[in-house]
This record gives sequence, C-alpha cells and structure tokens, in this order.
Amino acid sequence: MKVTRILVVVFSFAFLASCSTDENENVSKGSYDDGVFILNEGNSSGGSVSFLGDDMTIFKQDVYGAENAGDFIGKYVQNIFFDGDKAYIIAGGSNVINVVNRYSFKLLAKIDSGLASPRYGVVKNGKAYVTNANNYGGAQGNTDDYVAIIDLATNKVESKINLNATADRIVLDGDKLYIIEPYNNDKVLVVNTSTKALESSVTVGASANSMEITNGTLYVLASPFSGSSKIVKVKLSDKSVSEVVLPATLKGAKNLDIYGSKVFFTKGSSVFAMDITASQASETALFTYTSTSQYGVMYGFAVENDKIFIADGGDFASNSKAYVYSLTGNLQKELTVGVGPNGFYFNK
Repeated sequence: MKVTRILVVVFSFAFLASCSTDENENVSKGSYDDGVFILNEGNSSGGSVSFLGDDMTIFKQDVYGAENAGDFIGKYVQNIFFDGDKAYIIAGGSNVINVVNRYSFKLLAKIDSGLASPRYGVVKNGKAYVTNANNYGGAQGNTDDYVAIIDLATNKVESKINLNATADRIVLDGDKLYIIEPYNNDKVLVVNTSTKALESSVTVGASANSMEITNGTLYVLASPFSGSSKIVKVKLSDKSVSEVVLPATLKGAKNLDIYGSKVFFTKGSSVFAMDITASQASETALFTYTSTSQYGVMYGFAVENDKIFIADGGDFASNSKAYVYSLTGNLQKELTVGVGPNGFYFNK
C-alpha cells in the first residue's frame, strides 16, 4: 500500500512537471516569435523590416516602424544578426546598428560610433564582429576595410582589426572569422578572434558572393566575370581546397545556401539544387519565377523550414515582392514587402 502511494506521488509530480514544461514551451516570447524577418534595404530615404509568421497567416510589412514610431532605422539597411534576445540591424548608409529586442522589436540602443559603412556581423562571447567597407573606390578603398569589435555589454566599438583588403560577408566557426568580398578580393580572409590577428588567407577565385560552413567545411560560391561559376570547398582543419565547376549555362550563379543534404543556389530568377557530395551540378532548374526587378534577378534568397524564400529587388523606389515556395517549387505565399528586400532572418 505504501509503495502504491509513493508511486502515485511520483507519477503526479512527473505529470505536473511535464505539463509545466509543455506550457513553458508553448508560451510566446513576443509578437515576433517564430517567424522570419524580411530585411528591406531601402534607399537614401531609409529601409524597413517586414515579418512573416511560421504559419504564414501573420504578416506585418514594417515592424520596426510600427514598434518604434518616429525613429529612423537608417539608410541602406544591410544585415541582421542575433545574440540572445537581441537583434542587431545594420544600416550601412547611416553608420549605425540598431539594437532591438528580437521578440518585441522595441528599440533598446543604437551603436553609432566607430563604424564606417558597416556590412555584416556575427557574435562570439559577448562581442560582435562587424565588417566595415570604410572608403569605397580608389587605392585606399581597396585596402582599408576592417572588422569592428563591439562590446555588447556597453554597445561600444572597443577596437578594430585592419584587414589590408576588402571585406563584406562574414561567418564564424570556433574562434575563427571567415570573410569574403566579391569585387576586389579573390581570397577568404581568416581572422583569429583570440589573437585579433589575420591568419593565412585562402584563395578561392574572384567574385565570391556567398558562403556557408557545415561539418567542418566552408562552401564558397564564386562567379567571376571572365569564367565559370564554381563552388569552392575549403576543409577548415587544414585549409585544403577542392571545387565543383558549374556548367557554362550557370555562369553568374549566386546565393549559395545549404539545407539538409542539398546545396541550393540561384542564377537569374531560377533556383537550382545539387547533392552536397555531388561532383557536378544539373543545368535543370527546380523552378523559375517572374522577376519584376530592374536587374531581372532575385536580391535575397534563403532555404529554411522546408521552404524556399525569394526576395525580388524591384525598382528600389517602391515596395517590392517576396515569395515563399515549397522545396519542389510550388508557390505558397506572395507578399508585398518594403523597398529592395535583400535577406531573410529566422527568429526562434
């Protein structure tokens, strides 16, 4: 009898604990929990951020404006990166990073000193590492880019790492930063965050426009003007390099994104996929959408949650379109977003 009572008590506590855990897991952290932010680059009049919920029934065109009435997000909004419950929105044309709560999107602070045309950022151990294009053009503009190191406790730039090269996109793996820039640099720059110093770079070819790290390998998509596009694989343990040269018809490929066992990329307004272990790519597109962009290409791209997200640049003067497709190319959602949508950032 005593054993039975003990078991009843144990099972009761277990049931209550389970219910409590389930309830906590189902509690929303804010209005913008579980969805994707669509970053709209905008122009000299400013950019914006749209939001689409995971179930694709909730959509808000300008969440920053709605939550921070009267505040100017900045010109040419470039990138969002996250740390804990905060989101950092880089406005490169205004040399500012807006710090917001990632679930309410309420403005918390602005980082507005020590930056010069900031581009992309990552976070490690309470520090943000943000690439800065600095001066554009001319001899100095090709050598003076740097990484700003920001103390996220104070939101101040505490130091910078001079790169002696051009810099744009950045990814983090362990204590190393990997940086590419498509126009004046044919290398992946490697920065050690522990020593704050450059290490030996890796040559991947001109016009490296996108990259991702998975299973210890850095995948870089390079599309030189004078040659075929290629996916370069850099084994990070020893920096050894191999590559998959894409067919001539896929010259100008962009927007590499790895999802599951597939490498996705785009060419013009078409989406392609190949197995991550494949030695060659198919010339047959998964699907092609009708672009309204003045350049005839998609401006933003991502694959997540078994969906393909496409941002159409439009005319960079009026609101444009974003689309959500299934992995097999069926259109699931069409959205009118802001001016010049350029990226997707998934909020969990």
